Amino acid sequence: MKFEVAENETIAECLARMKKEGFTPVKRMEKPIFHETEKGIEVLRQQIIFVGKKIN
Repeated sequence: MKFEVAENETIAECLARMKKEGFTPVKRMEKPIFHETEKGIEVLRQQIIFVGKKIN
């Protein structure tokens, strides 16, 4: 299952949410979110996604 770190959430809060739902992180992915400005295309922020494995 995938868990995305929300814009107003810390990584620690996301990991705590995963643990509460019974998952442990097995993979972390990051990808940039771009936006267009007068100067060109700039990075707005990083999107962080954790892939979780069900804890038995």
